[in-house]
Amino acid sequence: MRPLYHPPLEEMTVQSILYALSDPVRVRILAQLKHAGCAQNCSAFTRMGKNKLPKSTLSQHFKILREAGLIRSEKKGVELHNVSRCREIKKKFGPMIEAILKAYVREAENH
Repeated sequence: MRPLYHPPLEEMTVQSILYALSDPVRVRILAQLKHAGCAQNCSAFTRMGKNKLPKSTLSQHFKILREAGLIRSEKKGVELHNVSRCREIKKKFGPMIEAILKAYVREAENH
């Protein structure tokens, strides 16, 4: 199995971050990982709100987040354990990620 790609901070772009966060499910995944006290595997996210997501869909969401540089995934047996890179990213992008997460929360509250 080939290694997982995690872009270094200097290769991360605003465009890839905005694309990754253009989907509300991915925003919710990132927000949960950001506030989790430890690494989470995909199965912790099968229930997003009222909907149950298939593992294949979740895998694709995690891949997009990982390739944008928003999360770091580590293989543990057959599972991937994921953590947020928000602290690391803040060095390059400042409060952008936090502002996007807060905007989604406000939007969700108004719907």
